[in-house]
Parts: sequence; structure tokens; C-alpha cells
Amino acid sequence: MNNIHVRIFGNGPNLVLLHGWGMHSSIWTSVHERLAQYFCLHLIDLPGHGFSSSVQTDTLDKLEAITEAIAKILPADSIVCGWSLGGQVAIELALRESQRVKKLILVSTTPHFVQCKDWLLGMEFSVLELFTRNLKLDYKNTLDKFLVLQAKGSGNTRKVLRQLRASVLRETESNIVGLQAGLQILLSTDLRKKIKYIHQPVILVHGENDFIVNLGAAQWMHEQLQDSVLISLSCCGHAPFLSHPNDFIASVMRTIQV
Repeated sequence: MNNIHVRIFGNGPNLVLLHGWGMHSSIWTSVHERLAQYFCLHLIDLPGHGFSSSVQTDTLDKLEAITEAIAKILPADSIVCGWSLGGQVAIELALRESQRVKKLILVSTTPHFVQCKDWLLGMEFSVLELFTRNLKLDYKNTLDKFLVLQAKGSGNTRKVLRQLRASVLRETESNIVGLQAGLQILLSTDLRKKIKYIHQPVILVHGENDFIVNLGAAQWMHEQLQDSVLISLSCCGHAPFLSHPNDFIASVMRTIQV
């Protein structure tokens, strides 16, 4: 994997920001200027998203391959902040690159997106599978339905939805391939057995009204992790940095205040 797009600016400790499925790094626009006053930001487009090139589909649908690509450009002494799918990448990075990842921020993240017999905190398999099937048939409407779910539960739903729509991927053949592969990651990834091995300090930021990832998933990780703080935000959906930017920035600032 190569050709990973990254924008670097700001001064201070290295803060790597990893976006979620269907987005690109501009999703952090509402908070990056303020964060750049305290951190050296590394805004990364995940493979198959934004300006980062796609790779062979037989490797893109593996979380390990995505992690390997990001690891090649990961700076030393990083604080890694991942949102949703980006949070799963962040978990893998923390385990794989334990010497370079010194702290972790998991935003609206779950170790396992899909509901199963021993995990009732996930999304129904049929829902994610339907998104996968419909993506190529009706890209715009399928993606927009996902954005509506992300904005739902926020006190300022319309504003959040506008911001999400501004950062959504355009319909191109390569983007469709990348998004379908990303959905396969969400369908197949199960990190539950790995969570207890994360030794770095972790801050969990989660909306109480998240309709994509149940708050219970963050609570479960909080119980499993060796060193973690859980920050749950009321009147907040799946995108805390959009609906609650001040609370989100305050959460990130805790990484350099302790």
C-alpha cells in the first residue's frame, strides 16, 4: 500500500486524526484549527477514501492491511484519534505500533460493529449487508441514509448533517470500491479479544444518542481496558466533534494535561 494522503500542520505533540467510513480528512475542519494551536496534526485519508489511492480489493477489505498502510507514515510519539472505522484502525495501530502510539482517543468506536449472539451492542448484520448491496445501485441515497443515521440524536441534527454531507465522498468507481471494502471491514472485524492488550492510556468519547454505535460498546471497552477514561456526551449522536466541538476539544486536550 502506498500513496496515502496526509496533511500536516500545527505545533506540539503529534496528533493523528483518522476519519470514519464514507468520509475523508476534511471532516475534522470544524476543530482542526483550534487543535493545531496545541498539536502537530496529521490529517490522514484512509486508503480508498479522499485523496488516498485504493489498493487491490483482496487486501483492502482487511483491517490489517489498512493498518499497515497507515503505520508506514505514522510519526513517533503519536496520539492517535480515530472516529468509528478510524477508531478500529487506531486500535490496531496501538497494538501493532506500541512504541510509536503513546495515547489513544476512540471516538464513537466499537470493537465489533455487527450484532451477534454474544454481542447485542452491534448493528444488525442485515442492515450493514443492505448498505453494501445498495451502494453500487444507488450510491447517493445509500450514503445519505448513513449520514442521516450519524446525525440523528444530536441536538443540532440539521447542522451536523450539513457538515457530514460536505465531507462525503463523491461518486466515482474507485470510491465505490473503497467504500464497499470498508463495509466489509465493518462486517467482518471483531477486536473484542484484543482490547485488553492495549496498554496505552485511552480516552473514549461517545454520544449518548449514537444510533450507529451503541454507547454500551464504549462502556464495555472502558471495563476491559487497562487505563481508560469514558466521556459520554448527552444530546450527542455519532459525530461528537461536529455537534459538540468544545467538549470534543476538551477531551483531546486531556491527553496533554495528564
